[in-house]
Amino acid sequence: MEYADGGDLHNYLQKNFRNITWMEKLMILQNVSEGLHAIHKENFIHRDFHSGNILLKRNDSGNLWKIGDLGLLQPENNISGNEIHGVIPYISPEIFKDSSFSKASDIYSMGMIMWELTSGCKPFANVEHDVNLIHKILDGRRPEITEDTPEFFANLIKRCWDNNPFKRPIIFEIFEFVSWCNFSHTVKHVEFKQAEEKRLELIQLEILGPEFSKKPHSKAIYTSRSLSSLISRCSSFTSKDLNFDMDIEPQNHNYYNTIELNFDMDIGPQNHDYTSKEPKIDFVIEHQNHVDYNSVELKLSMYITSILTSRKHNIGELNIEPQNDGKRIKADDAD
Repeated sequence: MEYADGGDLHNYLQKNFRNITWMEKLMILQNVSEGLHAIHKENFIHRDFHSGNILLKRNDSGNLWKIGDLGLLQPENNISGNEIHGVIPYISPEIFKDSSFSKASDIYSMGMIMWELTSGCKPFANVEHDVNLIHKILDGRRPEITEDTPEFFANLIKRCWDNNPFKRPIIFEIFEFVSWCNFSHTVKHVEFKQAEEKRLELIQLEILGPEFSKKPHSKAIYTSRSLSSLISRCSSFTSKDLNFDMDIEPQNHNYYNTIELNFDMDIGPQNHDYTSKEPKIDFVIEHQNHVDYNSVELKLSMYITSILTSRKHNIGELNIEPQNDGKRIKADDAD
């Protein structure tokens, strides 16, 4: 076993935000999206996806980002034991309305992680994480996009955190998009170079970065916790508050589950028969008080018979190649 010795993504952003270029952000997202894609194509969902669960392994080739804390991982069609644990700003609106976790709810979390990379700040850090924030999220409140974020990238973030889970992209689309942007000959690469110039300008003006954001609220909680009592207080909301039609035909939901199987990946081996090919999945286990790892049993093309509690981040191999190696932020007051 190896160890994730570089800490989590949020702490990395806090310490290094000034020096993290747009191209490095894309490389981080490429690692993260590939990891989530590996989970989703086996029809599992993470259910507690946030920047504290994205861990850094350093090696001679550069930084490699891996997804950790798989203690709440479940098959997508498993509706039993759907107790809500998590961090409010990263939880998708439909979960607050008693919907089950899904691949789409992981994508909402991915959108918040993408925004956090652009800003260096945790979402909704300056307000109390209570029922009032949940109401605001249900009403469509989202963090403000930074000035240096290219429009097409901002649009992808907004699609990820759309109130309607059926309008969110699948993870392979995000992975494919980020991978494509990393090629220097693309038009979007030029736009990211312009975004980098803007990023440096905003930092120089002391507009962009965690050190220039509002002071975090003392009751902004970024460790996973049970949210059942808070969610029960939102029961007065009706489905129309989510601003999407719940009368969606069943085949549309199946479309989300299966569409990613129809993509022809141009990365790595050309045989992508997900029903027969068993990819190597990276497991990073992080200590969480609410998880009994000795009782967790996971299957991602293989049986993981037990996950042992550890205060270090144990890592298996994911089979991802190491990568070589913003608008004035107005932290939402949720008024």
